[in-house]
Amino acid sequence: MEVHYQDYIESNPGILHGKACIKGTRIPVSLILGYFADDFSYDEIIKEFPGINKDQIKACLDYARALSEFKVAV
Repeated sequence: MEVHYQDYIESNPGILHGKACIKGTRIPVSLILGYFADDFSYDEIIKEFPGINKDQIKACLDYARALSEFKVAV
């Protein structure tokens, strides 16, 4: 099953000043991506945040992929 970030990620100005978070939580996408950057596995991240699941974590990666496709003038 393909995961689409829109199903799991939201940005609400009233939650963490509008940072992208996993829906229904105050866990920002950037935090999950930081765990991946530090070589944490899916299971290790879930152990740190027992309220989330693998699809929500995959959605964070899909969100990052989508953002990386934006063209930026340098």
